[in-house]
Amino acid sequence: MRIIEWGAVKQLQFMPRFFPMNAYLVEDADGLTLIDACMPPMAKAIASAIERTGLPLNRIVLTHAHADHIGAVPALKIKYPNARIGISRRDAALLNGDKSLLPGEPQSAVRGGVPKKAPFSPDFLFDDNDRIGSLVAVASPGHTPGHMAFLDTSTNTLIAGDAFQTKGGLAVSGHMKLSFPFPALATWHAQTAIESARKLMELQPNRLAVGHGAAIERPVSAINEAIIAAERYLGRKAAR
Repeated sequence: MRIIEWGAVKQLQFMPRFFPMNAYLVEDADGLTLIDACMPPMAKAIASAIERTGLPLNRIVLTHAHADHIGAVPALKIKYPNARIGISRRDAALLNGDKSLLPGEPQSAVRGGVPKKAPFSPDFLFDDNDRIGSLVAVASPGHTPGHMAFLDTSTNTLIAGDAFQTKGGLAVSGHMKLSFPFPALATWHAQTAIESARKLMELQPNRLAVGHGAAIERPVSAINEAIIAAERYLGRKAAR
């Protein structure tokens, strides 16, 4: 595990060359919030990073319900029983193995590693624009129907989960990068992901931090280029 710090935000990097996965610790006045939890084998290292801060873990919040983002949650909940687990109201259904779609949602199949039954019970649910400590939850559906990003207001860092990837080059969820195709393969609806990418770009973040790959500083122009590239990619697919 490698730790990169940006003020109150710490990125916990795992396997950056092979299959990069990131979790994030955000320091608030009352303690720590963990964003995402990678896979079960990462639980011990995440706990070590928490212990190094000397602060209590108050919350675990999740960008979405895929296995590579929720895997270590059960073990961490055992170690930190007072930490409250949160997930978006929409992806709470996926956490319970319910892949059915709501009226008005694109009727494409939900993809990716979704649990058959909930491996843990969330303590709270959140919606678009809800405040969680220094974080603002930002609905960013596309990768999953209830995908959420988080804007840390203390550093203006956008922790975007799988709304984007940077491994293999910055890409909007659903835009296939052959050098790292997995986020695209697990994307529910690519056009919705593009619309969410525009919404996230409008936040004008100082930094883009993602679930898979390195962070990007001053990312707005790069995000705009990634959106254009995703639209072209989707257009080529539709024309086949």
